[in-house]
Amino acid sequence: MTQRSGSDDPALSTPRETRRTGLVTGSGHGIGRAIADRLLSDGWIVYGLDIADETPRERFRPIRADIADAPAIDAALCRIADEAGCLHGLVSNAGIMVRTPLADLALQDWNRVLATNLTSLFLLSRGAQPLLRRGGPGAAILSIASTRAHMSEPDTESYAASKGGLVALVHALAISLGPDIRVNCISPGWIDVAGDTLSSEDHAQHPAGRVGRPQDVASMAAWLLGAESGFVTGAEFVCDGGMTRKMIYAD
Repeated sequence: MTQRSGSDDPALSTPRETRRTGLVTGSGHGIGRAIADRLLSDGWIVYGLDIADETPRERFRPIRADIADAPAIDAALCRIADEAGCLHGLVSNAGIMVRTPLADLALQDWNRVLATNLTSLFLLSRGAQPLLRRGGPGAAILSIASTRAHMSEPDTESYAASKGGLVALVHALAISLGPDIRVNCISPGWIDVAGDTLSSEDHAQHPAGRVGRPQDVASMAAWLLGAESGFVTGAEFVCDGGMTRKMIYAD
């Protein structure tokens, strides 16, 4: 994969104080891709971390990395430090699910889910805090959790534990890193990330009248990373069309 250095990249040659630089994990598809696209449309320079190769485009700098691998995170942050010198926003979005009956859930799979979904936020926040402080006032960290931190389907113990851990880790980080760095999370519900064929019943069961789209989360992310949310930190924002507020009982 061809990578451009900061010295020959016009976007990175502009003064640091006039540009906003962000890092988005899981930027190759779904919610992560939508957040990266929204930030790019708002004029950000975006570094995208994904386990798969991505194509560089204007102001988008892909880095192939497994966020469950601490050395890979360190290497990515070193590259950003060398090229951009600072960060204004960090979005920890990438995650995986293992759906396995509890009796069959291997410790290796449990650890893999927690490493990818939860420990990655710890590693990214710890490693990126100097870059975020260097970005000046308004720096923000955003985690993408899930409504599964509050409700579950069968056989999703590792995923639910990781997302519940994110909600708690977010408020801990907000207290430790404030006031210089704000930390919040979004907990999406059903977001159609694959362009599936959805039924009228799929949409109608949501109080908002439809299944969510990645852009719904991206819009909230843009606000939480921006100056207008400067008094918001340590908070969880549920983006689920109202489903977690709806009582559902079998007739």
